[in-house]
Amino acid sequence: MAPSTPRPDAVRRSLEQAGRPLSVREIAGALDVPITPALTAVLDQLTDSGSLRKLGKHRYAVVQRARGNNSETFIGTLAMNPRGFGFVTERGKDDTYLAPEAIGGALHGDRVEVEIVNRSNRGAEGRILQIVTRRRPRIAGLLRRRGKSSWLEPDDSRIRGPIVITSGPKLGKDGEAAVASITRFPDAADENAEAELVSVLGTPGDPNVEVAKILVREGVEEQHPEGAVRAAEALAAKLLRAIPESRRDLRRVPLPTIDPEDARDHDDAVWVERTDNGYKAYVAIADVSEYVEEHSELDREARARGCTIYLPDRAIPMLPSALAADLCSLLPERDRLCLCVIAELDSSGTVTSYEIVEGVMRSAAMLTYGGVARALGFTEEPARSAQAEAMKRDLKVLDELSRKLRKARMARGALDLDLPEPKLVLDPETGAPTDVKRRTQDPGIKRAYSMIEELMLLANELVARFLGERKSPGVYRVHQLPDEEKLERLGNAAEILGVSVDIEQLRQHGGIPRFLAKIQKHPRKSVLEMLLLRSLKQATYDINNVGHFGLASPAYVHFTSPIRRYPDVLVHRQVKHLLRGNKPKNSPAAVEELRESARHSSERERSSMEIEREVVDLYRALMMRDRIGEVAEGTVTALVGSGAFVTLDEPFVDVLVRFESMGPDRYEIAENELSAVGARSGDTISLGERMVVTIDDVAVLRRTVYAARVVPEGVLEKLPSARDSKRRGESAARGRRTAPPREQRRPGSKSGGGGGRGGGGGGGGGGKRPNAPAHSERGGRIERRKNRGRRK
Repeated sequence: MAPSTPRPDAVRRSLEQAGRPLSVREIAGALDVPITPALTAVLDQLTDSGSLRKLGKHRYAVVQRARGNNSETFIGTLAMNPRGFGFVTERGKDDTYLAPEAIGGALHGDRVEVEIVNRSNRGAEGRILQIVTRRRPRIAGLLRRRGKSSWLEPDDSRIRGPIVITSGPKLGKDGEAAVASITRFPDAADENAEAELVSVLGTPGDPNVEVAKILVREGVEEQHPEGAVRAAEALAAKLLRAIPESRRDLRRVPLPTIDPEDARDHDDAVWVERTDNGYKAYVAIADVSEYVEEHSELDREARARGCTIYLPDRAIPMLPSALAADLCSLLPERDRLCLCVIAELDSSGTVTSYEIVEGVMRSAAMLTYGGVARALGFTEEPARSAQAEAMKRDLKVLDELSRKLRKARMARGALDLDLPEPKLVLDPETGAPTDVKRRTQDPGIKRAYSMIEELMLLANELVARFLGERKSPGVYRVHQLPDEEKLERLGNAAEILGVSVDIEQLRQHGGIPRFLAKIQKHPRKSVLEMLLLRSLKQATYDINNVGHFGLASPAYVHFTSPIRRYPDVLVHRQVKHLLRGNKPKNSPAAVEELRESARHSSERERSSMEIEREVVDLYRALMMRDRIGEVAEGTVTALVGSGAFVTLDEPFVDVLVRFESMGPDRYEIAENELSAVGARSGDTISLGERMVVTIDDVAVLRRTVYAARVVPEGVLEKLPSARDSKRRGESAARGRRTAPPREQRRPGSKSGGGGGRGGGGGGGGGGKRPNAPAHSERGGRIERRKNRGRRK
């Protein structure tokens, strides 16, 4: 080599010392050599050997050297803290702390490979070796403009900004809400991401703007492609004009639909007859797969959406309304194509035989839960329904069977968790939230819901059995055993509270119901129930059937809601393929396509639930802006890195009481993670206890309501020198307003989450309230009821 040509190891060393990618000019400057073809040849040599990675046309980065045989590595998700440090989290692995200098160019939400560099009593510490997969590119925030420059300040303070806008429409004013899509992720800590401006939405804080921001950020389109809609309408009209003779004619069976009063689509209808040996049950489901042809434009759109999204003021349907509310919907007195599960059951409600048929039906009536409950004498509240009254005798048979099915399901160990849900009250003219209440329900109407719930569960289990008996691959709804680590935390908490727990029993069917019965009269029942709920995993879709723990079912699918869930469409296709005499699709390509569809469906379901939850939190925050200074009472439901979440009685809102707002003391989470303790006074704030608070401030962009504790006199008396602090507490009660600082967590401390280390039985860090998983089926019991989140 010529004297001016650097050695390859010197080039690599210059990049390692820089700690970030360098351009050819920067490399030449660091080595004090000119830019020559020889230097370019060395860079090419190092790139070809895998020592360097080329970024764009003129930039290079070091590829990490191979790890030693003893190095401990794993791949997980990066969860950042606004203060610059982070954690890598992954199921079955220790949450690993990352100092700011160990993060490099990774962003919050990236999938990264991390190497453990140290372990201590504070936990594992590591460094990022490489970024495996980048986070979703779309980011919401405030648009900033200065001269010809523009950038986005992310709403989420965990995402490093600013994000430089390099392309997109030249729209929007400084300070408006906007969404950008990252086009170039940073390669080093001192680099900014670059992005394309996707949309400018208007004034931050406006309800419509904030909801639109969420939808654009998540890539949710409200309108369906016109071509797909026209094709679907034409196909539906053609099918209904010429119904194949091969379909079972079920038009003699009444098959009423029973839904909430405001239901817009009707995808299930039921009927039960008494027989000499017991019962004959019909569960007819709209045959959506006949209208949504596989791999068509409409099918691709439905798959991309995954499910219908339910917002407080509207629904964003998976299928176009022409199909969902009309052509596929089981409307009364109209011929409709269906798949029907027909089951024979004995007098105890045990299935003795069943069949699944492709049918044509004509629903005799469109009933409501209220009308059915009133007709059967379950309640006196709803208005009478003439159609339900006319079917009263047969509806009693349906109720009789459903009660036997429920009794058998509970006996085998199914969970029955009736969780409180928010009900938003909106101004009819402006759509703005005016109140948030706990959703209450007439016990009689609840019983009517249960009638249909049990028939849907029966159909889903029989379809799963049908696929299993024929050894056909299928998209199963699976719910795994509770998280062992979280159950250990529950066991430790229970022991502290004087309740003995057999952790292994809780992982068996029937163990959790027995535990819940055992603690019914315990004064801290709510705490134990919260910890138990957070130990349950979220149900998902998978082609590997591991059973459904929440339902105590060996095999379960989603079959009964194809209008609003894509996995149900997939199951319909699998069933019809077999009914038509075909062999199971067991080829590696077919199985892999099904696996990917199941994975994608789980991902879309989680995303949709997060959107629904965020919009509800947004509406709660918007409503609470008018209640700053008010005093309210609630229950401590979670401890996180920055304080305690308190769920108010009225309105039904979660507020964050930061440690510095708990009183004139320094509060930290106790070692048992069940309480926060004042360092000087010993004052203890425990999960499940009552707290009076003053609404302090609202951060709409963070969807967070802040409050200050109204400190009891007894606590102040424990602090002889805290007279000024007492006045501060009285001032808070009159409604002081304080700008909330960013939620903070000390690196490595046990008093916060920041990715999962701390937090009172599952709390997350950074002020994020822990959410219980939606872990089972149809309804607020385990998933959400048909009239609410509509996830059977």
